[in-house]
Amino acid sequence: MPPRSTRPVDKFDDDDYPAYTMGRAAEMLGTTPAFLRALGEHRLITPLRSEGGHRRYSRYQLRIAARARELVDAGTQIEAACRIIILEDQLEEAQRINEELRTRGATS
Repeated sequence: MPPRSTRPVDKFDDDDYPAYTMGRAAEMLGTTPAFLRALGEHRLITPLRSEGGHRRYSRYQLRIAARARELVDAGTQIEAACRIIILEDQLEEAQRINEELRTRGATS
């Protein structure tokens, strides 16, 4: 999932700032680094890399990973969980665009 477009001025307020190492991200989610790697393999999240090549995760990516974990914990296979989240995101975007077009049409 791509980062959102609006950027806060301060890194501490930026949901897209890659602040968390893989180990810390896994700890925060109560999962394993392998789970996070699997989400990357299924192209749900693509962590940025530090200069040393280590994966770094943003808060936004951690929220997506947490949603994936919810689905997997409920018995959904990881591939299906990733696809569900991608489709949910696409639906949300389509609904946002639809509402924007409706609003524009009503004011014209």
